Amino acid sequence: MTLSVAQIDRETDQLVSEWLTLPEVAARLDLTIGRAKQLLKDHKLLGVRRGSGGPQVPAVFLDGKEVMKGLPGTLTVLQDAGYDEAEALRWLFTPDDSLPGSPVDAIRAGRHTEVKRRAQALGF
Repeated sequence: MTLSVAQIDRETDQLVSEWLTLPEVAARLDLTIGRAKQLLKDHKLLGVRRGSGGPQVPAVFLDGKEVMKGLPGTLTVLQDAGYDEAEALRWLFTPDDSLPGSPVDAIRAGRHTEVKRRAQALGF
C-alpha cells in the first residue's frame, strides 16, 4: 500500500504543539500500524511529513483511544473543497477570531458542525 503524505513548511509545522509518529498513533488507538495507515489513506486522520521520515499526526486529533469526534467529516469536506493535507492542516490550526480559536479548537469543544459548515463554504 502506497501512502502519499504532503511535506509541510516550517510555519505550518509550528502551528501544531505535539506530533505523533504512526507507531505512536497505532499504540494510542490500540491498532496495528497498517490500520493506522489506513486511517490516513481513508482521510479519517491527517498525517504530514515533517522533515525526513514517515508521516506524523497532530496529537490533538486523538481523544483517548479514538479519533476526535467530528474530525473525519471535516477532513472529507476540506478534501472535497480541494485542500491538500498541508492546506487542510494549516486551515485547521490557524486561529479564527470569529470562532474564537482555531477550527481544531472548535471541533474539540464539540462545535464540529459549525466548523464543517465553514469548511463547506471554502469550496464555493
